[in-house]
Amino acid sequence: MLNAAAPEGAIDSRALAKKIRIHALHMTSRGGSSHIGAVLSMADIVAVLYGGVLQVDPKDPTWPARDRFILSKGHAGAGVYAALAERGFMPVERLKTHYQDGSDLSGHVSHKGIPGVELSTGSLGHGLSVGSGMALGAKRDGAGHRVFVLLSDGECDEGSNWEAILFASHHKLDNLVAVVDYNKIQSLASVPETLALEPFADKWRAFGWAVVECNGHDHDALHATLTDVPARAGVPTVVLCHTTKGKGVSFMENTVLWHYRTAKGEEFDRALAELEAQ
Repeated sequence: MLNAAAPEGAIDSRALAKKIRIHALHMTSRGGSSHIGAVLSMADIVAVLYGGVLQVDPKDPTWPARDRFILSKGHAGAGVYAALAERGFMPVERLKTHYQDGSDLSGHVSHKGIPGVELSTGSLGHGLSVGSGMALGAKRDGAGHRVFVLLSDGECDEGSNWEAILFASHHKLDNLVAVVDYNKIQSLASVPETLALEPFADKWRAFGWAVVECNGHDHDALHATLTDVPARAGVPTVVLCHTTKGKGVSFMENTVLWHYRTAKGEEFDRALAELEAQ
């Protein structure tokens, strides 16, 4: 499925991913919020999407032909705010207000007053349902845009997602792309300990989706996969991105601790030094 040419060209997704990680570290530390591990996990996915896959226009955020992007794992909203700022949807300086009293940049992503954000999320399991409705509406209107929904693996424990997965397949929504940040860790424990998802890919296939798996930190693989959608005509696509929680900061990687912990003092300095050196 092809959309109309986007007004803005592609940018260096690797450089964008680095900026997203550094911005998010500053934002979460400054405001005392959490979920830095979740932002670091998805930063490469978000950077590839905003680096050229999503057809959007920072000068016209409500451009009718734009692709719609929903961050269903809304707790990682700092990463999307950073991407939007770097793409020109809002001033980068505005990121300093994140999680401050009176700021529109809430800890969980909000669309209120934020150009480029389609949906406020935070209560997990809602993004794919809304995205499915958007995709169905686009189909019925004969519109050419796509709908991308980025989910966490932990939220795939939510039953509402599986209802949406059935719905999307039933309606043949090949303009819908679900992207799962599959880092195998959720809020308090690993995914297998909490509620096992495997055989994860087989479940999506059984529900009628085209399934693609890739390394969620490999920009070339991500770009090739996310630009080649739908993976099969007439059915929705899910991209299972195998990722590392806390990617880019050695002491945060593959740990449950940094789902909620905030980097301060010496931990912040160490994390920033590692990210800046990449």
